[in-house]
Amino acid sequence: MSARLGVDIGGTFTDVVLEIGEERHSTKVLTTYAAPEDAIIEGMGRVCAQAGIAPGEIGQIIHGTTLATNALIERRGARTALITTEGFRDVIEMRTESRFEQYDLNLVLPQPLLPRNRRYVLRERLDAEGGVLIPLDRAEVEALADELREAGYESVAVGLLHSYVNDAHERMVAEVLAEKLPGVLVSLSSQVSPQMREYERFNTTIANAYIQPLMKTYLDRLKGRLEAEGAGCPIFLMHSGGGIMSIESAAAFPVRLVESGPAGGAIFAADIAARHGLDKVLSFDMGGTTAKICLIKNQTPKTARVFEVARSYRFKKGSGMPISIPVIDMVEIGAGGGSLAHVDAMNQIRVGPESAGSEPGPACYGRGGERPAVTDADLVLGKLDPANFAGGSIPLYPDRSEAALRAHLGETLGMGAEEAAWGLAEVVDENMANAARVHAVENGEDLSDYTMIAFGGAAPLHAARLCEKLGIDRCLVPVGAGVGSAIGFLRAPFSFEANRSVFMRLSEFDGDRVRALFGEMEEEAKSFVRSCDAEAAIRADYKVYMRYAGQGWEIPVELTDAQAADPDGKTLLALFEAEYTKLFGRAVEAMEVEVTVWSVNAYTDPDASAPAAPVESGMDVARAGTRALFDPGVGHRVEAAVVERDSMAPGAHVEGPAVVTERETTVVLPLSRRIVALSDGSLDIRVKGETENG
Repeated sequence: MSARLGVDIGGTFTDVVLEIGEERHSTKVLTTYAAPEDAIIEGMGRVCAQAGIAPGEIGQIIHGTTLATNALIERRGARTALITTEGFRDVIEMRTESRFEQYDLNLVLPQPLLPRNRRYVLRERLDAEGGVLIPLDRAEVEALADELREAGYESVAVGLLHSYVNDAHERMVAEVLAEKLPGVLVSLSSQVSPQMREYERFNTTIANAYIQPLMKTYLDRLKGRLEAEGAGCPIFLMHSGGGIMSIESAAAFPVRLVESGPAGGAIFAADIAARHGLDKVLSFDMGGTTAKICLIKNQTPKTARVFEVARSYRFKKGSGMPISIPVIDMVEIGAGGGSLAHVDAMNQIRVGPESAGSEPGPACYGRGGERPAVTDADLVLGKLDPANFAGGSIPLYPDRSEAALRAHLGETLGMGAEEAAWGLAEVVDENMANAARVHAVENGEDLSDYTMIAFGGAAPLHAARLCEKLGIDRCLVPVGAGVGSAIGFLRAPFSFEANRSVFMRLSEFDGDRVRALFGEMEEEAKSFVRSCDAEAAIRADYKVYMRYAGQGWEIPVELTDAQAADPDGKTLLALFEAEYTKLFGRAVEAMEVEVTVWSVNAYTDPDASAPAAPVESGMDVARAGTRALFDPGVGHRVEAAVVERDSMAPGAHVEGPAVVTERETTVVLPLSRRIVALSDGSLDIRVKGETENG
């Protein structure tokens, strides 16, 4: 059977998974920041050696990366210019004029990606219907192109007013720039994000242009390195919406890669939910740098049209950089194994968002890190085996963790190393629990009905404690949890979502226009999917975003194939009122309803998830030893059984406290929980006394 490789570049580790039919091999390699492809080549070599195949036998590579996100956060993009309509030069600096921290008199807004001297204007104007009010003069565009050449720009973003309705002026600008500046990359807002709201659209287009040279160079370099190793197979990229796109599309629209790694994790969790017939799942993905939390209902991750990168105030909507693209909706916080701790001015322990990453890494790595990270606390509390971290490939030094905890937390707060580690762990766990609570409340959900699925190298260490804090009774830790996002890449469909902003009130509903609009978007989306897989059967989902007249936000309303083929205003109204009532308890009588955005998502059918067979609880498993584990639920160390995950056959159970070890992660089981191994190898963590049916 064809071999497929999934690669996830994280802030600390690069995860590599090789699948050949039902056979799977995986490894974790420290991320190489200067040349990320080095870690990929090393990891590919390891898994190919495990499987006994050559890289040339790999048939497909699917890749996700945080490079695009990091470039935006760290402002390491290309020298970029913006061309916009006269009078709109400062839109990205004025933002929406909202105050995300209303009572902070010293509020500092995030700086725009481009300073004012890199933003240029053209005298042109379209109305909201796309009609030309002021024609664009080609000679003016040519003169501006000469000015841009002199300034030495590598990339240009073009965002003109109302171009999402009529892109003629943007296309003229692109034609002139192609003639006059042949080596410069150009991003058009009508292609990158053809949606209403200038700030979000301009910002998204600038972000695409800002990272495009970096990502194109990286992808070209990666392709060359893989070919040199003999892996000349097709390479695909995971995009933020939870699907796969071609390497050529990724190079043209790199902004769609901004949440590619976390999206793979959500797809992985959705696949596990389908195998176990779970309709309400909280996906918990904790790696070396960040933790990601996502709600999955009916085995489908929740999606959104806009999300924020690099929030300057944690949990504060509006404090980040809005990116207007289809994305899996999740909350992401700086709480990973490498997240650094400090004591603030009020003598409180704070953790993250700053991370030690892989260079130098936490203090216990012995690579020069001096400040305590979450991994240091986990090591001191007995959650990790210093001789068997990452399968023994990375030795850990407990004495360095203790020294860092005492120096940076203990001396200030009058604590020993163990108490400081307990405080650090509780703070990071409460940060994640609070993020989950906020996310659930914003979506009108009660987490007590949910099952957690935990994956990522650090999540199984913290999942049970998080369940205790959130009142969640059940948690699954699937096979391959340590490299879950990379496995998710191999489960994802090829997909692309097309969006259009066409404002339409239901009282003026034009069925023929809507039918033509859906047809146009469907062809655009399907053509992207065909470029990845020309022979696959392609399906499409339809969605509209609606609101009451006067509201500043919309809610998504899903349509069936039949409703999209024969659109009707009365049907849309009934669907909208049902969704609005579900969210807010009641509809609003006698108010005009309008549609702002239309969406078509084309995708291939993923392989059906085989259901996990039921198991009967069997005998206790043999212990590999014991360990003194600090249990925060009781506030002291307890003697915990150490069990090797490979020794747990289906039905085997372990009573807490215990530690279940494997190569890529460790499952920590507190006194309040027990584990049963399921038929697919997943570990089912429940409150003691609860049955598998309870």
